[in-house]
Amino acid sequence: MSFVVKKNESLASSVQVQLPASKSISNRALIINALSRSDKTIRNLAKCDDTDVLLKALSSKESSFDIGAAGTAMRFLTAYLSMHEGVWSITGSERMKQRPIQVLVEVLRELGAKVEYIEKEGFPPLRVEGTLMQGGEIEIEGNVSSQYISALLMIAPMMQEGLTLRLRGSVISRPYIEMTLQMMKDFGVSSEWLSDTIIRVPHKDYLPVEYVVENDWSAASYWYEIVALSAPGLICFLPHLYQESLQGDSKVKEIYRSLGVQTTFVEENGQKGIKIQRSDVAPSHFEYDFSGQPDLTQTVVVTCCCLGTTFHFTGLQTLKIKETDRIAALINECEKLGFILEEEEEGSLSWKGKRTERAKLPKIATYNDHRMAMAFAPACLVLDALEIEHPEVVSKSYPDYWKAVEQVVSSVRS
Repeated sequence: MSFVVKKNESLASSVQVQLPASKSISNRALIINALSRSDKTIRNLAKCDDTDVLLKALSSKESSFDIGAAGTAMRFLTAYLSMHEGVWSITGSERMKQRPIQVLVEVLRELGAKVEYIEKEGFPPLRVEGTLMQGGEIEIEGNVSSQYISALLMIAPMMQEGLTLRLRGSVISRPYIEMTLQMMKDFGVSSEWLSDTIIRVPHKDYLPVEYVVENDWSAASYWYEIVALSAPGLICFLPHLYQESLQGDSKVKEIYRSLGVQTTFVEENGQKGIKIQRSDVAPSHFEYDFSGQPDLTQTVVVTCCCLGTTFHFTGLQTLKIKETDRIAALINECEKLGFILEEEEEGSLSWKGKRTERAKLPKIATYNDHRMAMAFAPACLVLDALEIEHPEVVSKSYPDYWKAVEQVVSSVRS
C-alpha cells in the first residue's frame, strides 16, 4: 500500500488542526496510575498504537504480552512487571526483537529483579518473574535511551529503600527524564536531583489523582514543517498546546523560530493553543544539538533540505536504535529527493548543499517508522509530488495524520 501526496493549489489561508494527545505523557500516566492502584480517570489519553498496547497489557488478565513495535511499552512494562507478583513474558515485532534492552535488564537484575532472555541475549522477548525489590543505589549509562531511566524512576517509590540513581557520562533526552519526575510529583512522589547526574527517589506510595494529558508537541512539529514549506500567509491554529509544557519537544517552537516560523500563544472560541505562521526567510545554515529532542530530527532535516538550508546536527546517538536506524533512513530517503546527507561522526548528520538528480516521483520507504512517513509527506509542498510507502505506520502515534493533512495536500490516494 502507498499514498501519493501532492501540493494543494487551492490551499486555505488558515487551518485548524486537532492534534493527538501526547503519547509520552499518556504512557507514563498509565504506568504511574497503575502503580497507584487508582480507579480514577486519565482524561485525553492518546489514541494510538503505542498507548493502546500498553493500556491493553495493564488491564489484561493474561501473562503474555505482544507489544508490537511499541518501544515505550517494552521498556516501561519490563520494569513494571518486575515488581508485580507473577511470571510474565513480553515480546514484540521483528524490529523490536532487534532493539537492545540489555542496559535496563542488567540494572533491574542488580536491584533483584528476575528477568531472562527467551531468545537472543540482550534483546526481547523477555521472561519476567515479579518480585519485591530492595532498592538502594544503582548506576546506569546516561547516554542510552531515557526510557530506561524513566522506567526505573517510575517503579522506584515501590522499592523498600527507594532508589538513588547515578547517571554515568553525558545525559541525553533529559527533558523526558524531567517529564517523568514531574508526573511522579503530580501523583504525590517528589524526587530530588542531588547533583546534575544523581537522582534520589524516596520510598512512598503514589496518590490516586485524576489526570489530564496535554496534546502532543511532537505531532505539532509536522505542522511547523508544513507552515515553513508553504507560501507566506498560511496561519495554522493548534489547540491545547501550552507555554508551560512537560514535553521536551515543545522546543520545536524555538527551532522553527530559527527557520522563520513564528509561534503565538492565543485563545480562540474558548480554546487555548498556538498560532504558527511564517514570519521570516529561512537561514542559509542551521546547527542544533538534538540530544534533548531526538524525535524532532527527521522533521527538521526534511524541512531544511526543502528550504535549501544547509545544516549540521548533533546529539543523534539514540536514532540508530529507534523504530529503524533513523540516520541511515534519512540518508537513503533524502537522496531520493536529490539531497546528499553525510554522517561525519557518530551522533551527527550534515547537509553541505550537495545535490543529486531527483526521481520524478520519489517513493519514500517508511521502514515501519511513523515519523518517516509524517516528516517526508510535507516535502510535496516544495517538490510537487511524493509517494509514501506503507502510510498506515502513522497509527503508531498520529492515526488521523492523513485526514488532517488533506487541508494542505490535494490528493492522498492509495
